[in-house]
Amino acid sequence: MTLTGLLLGLINVCIVVAVLLLVGYIVLWLFGLLGFSFPDMVQKLFLIIVALIALYMIVSLLLGLPTWRVVQLATGVG
Repeated sequence: MTLTGLLLGLINVCIVVAVLLLVGYIVLWLFGLLGFSFPDMVQKLFLIIVALIALYMIVSLLLGLPTWRVVQLATGVG
């Protein structure tokens, strides 16, 4: 793996995390406008899930495998 490929992969992970956080905060904002609110625990759980997705993507990047290939190896499917 080249340094360029590693940097592009890390930028890709950052973009995915930013999009997931943006979608989460837009949903939070829209529900706030409607008068609903999410408990702090649900918001923290969402951040933990986003962090796990980022970790998963970084591990698959470092292994040099496509993300779906890592799922197949971990679960034995396919």
